Amino acid sequence: MSEPDPVLAGRSSAAPVESADFRRRRRALLMAAAALVLACGVPLFDLAQFAVQSELYSYILLVPFISGYLIWAKRGQSPRAATSARGWAPLPLVAGGAGIAVYWVLELSGTPLAPEDALALSTASFLLLAGGTACLFFGREILRALVFPLGFFWFMVPFPVAVRTAMETFLQHGSAAVAYAILKLAGTPVSQVGLVFYLPGFSMQVAPQCSGIHSSVALFLTSLLAGYYFLGSPWKRATLALAVIPLALLRNGFRIFTVGELCVHIGPRMIDSYIHRHGGPIFFVLSLIPFFFLLFFLAKHDPTTRPAVSPNLGV
Repeated sequence: MSEPDPVLAGRSSAAPVESADFRRRRRALLMAAAALVLACGVPLFDLAQFAVQSELYSYILLVPFISGYLIWAKRGQSPRAATSARGWAPLPLVAGGAGIAVYWVLELSGTPLAPEDALALSTASFLLLAGGTACLFFGREILRALVFPLGFFWFMVPFPVAVRTAMETFLQHGSAAVAYAILKLAGTPVSQVGLVFYLPGFSMQVAPQCSGIHSSVALFLTSLLAGYYFLGSPWKRATLALAVIPLALLRNGFRIFTVGELCVHIGPRMIDSYIHRHGGPIFFVLSLIPFFFLLFFLAKHDPTTRPAVSPNLGV
């Protein structure tokens, strides 16, 4: 009797043939998802328009593609268990339906919410409905395996106004404190009253626009994706994500310090210079240097670190 071809055996074990039932459920889910997108077309179109016009929320347009790619990257291996997840479906379906109902009641009553709040409500409701729909067609094992790609979809939700304001305030005051400390360490004569710095010959205020919230959100999303691909330990991933907070404060504080030093040594006109008005990407790239050093250190000392391409899980 001839021996089985090890190459063919390896391929067979890595990518078993999908069952007819799995293919049927996948087609049904795709049709249900298409119907849901059409039903929520108006708020989703409003979300896309809002993201196009917003500097802070421009990343929203990329989120579905990133999540879709992460799901696609796990294709090729049929699920080994088919435990039903339908018991999980009622709560997100009911919550999502209630959210959509509230959204339309407010819109049609002439008392709409603030744009960010309305989009946060409608998008979160859509994602709840989508999550409940997925539970109707796939088992718990698949949903657990896809928890990160599916969870990443939630970054499509804009921050409610109160949340965004709180984030900006924290970053604004934290960056001012860091900038003051750096100025003191540099020996620059400075005094601070609230968010106003008094430097030789001029004063400057750390405005909400100087909070660096856009760069901070971008760095946070980067940390989540990097942790997912290169770190296996949940604690290591959490450490990388939480490190974004001090990195954001240091980056923004250093930017304020740089502008202050330019104004002191060159002239107050530097407050309107390119480095102040459009220098955000430069300082964002600088913040990536310690970020990648930390990622390398965590990956090197993480015994559970996995390869950059995850095993396929059948979707």
